[in-house]
Amino acid sequence: MTNRLVRCLLALCVLAGVSRPVAAQDALVSDVGERHRVIVSTDIGGTDPDDFQSMVHLLLYADVLDIEGLIASPFGDGRKSDLLRVIDCYEADYRNLRKHSDGYPTADQLRGITKQGEIERAPYAGFRKSTEGSRWIIKCANREDSRPLHVLVWGGLEDLAQALHDSPDILPKLRVHWIGGPNKKWSADAYQYIVANHPQLWMIESNSTYRGWFVGGNQSGDWSNKGFVASKIEGRGKLGEFFVRQMADIKMGDTPTVAWLLHGNPSDPSRPSWGGRFVRAWERPMLRLDRMPVEEDRMEIFGVLELGLAIDSSDRPSRAVLVVENQRLEGHLGDDSMVRFRFCPKAANRYDFRIESDSTVLDGQRGSITVANPSPKLANQPSADLPNWWTDDPAMGASEGPHRGAKTVNRWREDYLHDFELRVNRCLP
Repeated sequence: MTNRLVRCLLALCVLAGVSRPVAAQDALVSDVGERHRVIVSTDIGGTDPDDFQSMVHLLLYADVLDIEGLIASPFGDGRKSDLLRVIDCYEADYRNLRKHSDGYPTADQLRGITKQGEIERAPYAGFRKSTEGSRWIIKCANREDSRPLHVLVWGGLEDLAQALHDSPDILPKLRVHWIGGPNKKWSADAYQYIVANHPQLWMIESNSTYRGWFVGGNQSGDWSNKGFVASKIEGRGKLGEFFVRQMADIKMGDTPTVAWLLHGNPSDPSRPSWGGRFVRAWERPMLRLDRMPVEEDRMEIFGVLELGLAIDSSDRPSRAVLVVENQRLEGHLGDDSMVRFRFCPKAANRYDFRIESDSTVLDGQRGSITVANPSPKLANQPSADLPNWWTDDPAMGASEGPHRGAKTVNRWREDYLHDFELRVNRCLP
């Protein structure tokens, strides 16, 4: 069976919603036709170590994608140097990779497009100042190329928000696929800026669908998260060794943004793909309160809570922090006798708040809020104001436990892991 015929059969399988044919089990399953332009913005080395795993995966597919930028946009200690560490491993495996495809870029080419992005959370306005990373997004978007520029965001939205603020004319060229969820809680201000000021943006907001990459699906034997790493990744070149050193099991929570380009129809997020299947977004959930919340208050998971609390001019604070779980959210002190906080919950649960401040009125204030999953009916209520915005399918049939949309990814687990195995085997002599 020729590779071309295999790709055709597998493309039909995706569209029909069935698994790969037996005859194709030893062939690459990824079926990239067009070479997609890609920029990755990642919090690698910051709050979440699984970005290292996703970067290894990305570089193994660098021969079928036009990677135009790698931007370090961390929360925490991560920096551009963390991206360069992965590229060093890629360089060690480069000769073996080139035996399989002459499309792999050199390590120096990858180093040349690696940029430092924002290292701090955006302020209340949603943007602060341009960075090497935000300027690079603008430069790439302005190139003479008829293809869209896919911006895969594996962390916060700060550099994307800054680029859109500095050069809003690039918006029509962008196709953004964002792993939100926990990242959204660190990036609520940049997110709210984009929703309010750039609602025409083409955006996939994956808050929970991505979890299907490592939750559910066939988890038996070598297909389990730990079993696959031990039997299929360990000992496969420098990239394989590096992958295993980061985590002993599969997480790769950002990889669905890449897999979405590898197998499926990237022009239509409503169709099946390795990166998930999405629905048109309903009005983005936001709750504004001018008081501390109480447990009876309700909001949607992954929505934005904005608290605006009055302050007395005679007791104006120099500092106000909203403490919730492991977050310490700095309040925005404007010129309107208000302090504002934004918070995004990542689970359906009750959240408790308290304020720490040098204001005697604010200090010690407490509150709670109850967070619930979205109603499946919302999939039938797309927002006219967000014509190109996509998000997790809220239907229970697409859910893996509490994770809405996750089954639209993990249904392909054997296919995408088998393909990954064949890719990492390229690192062997």
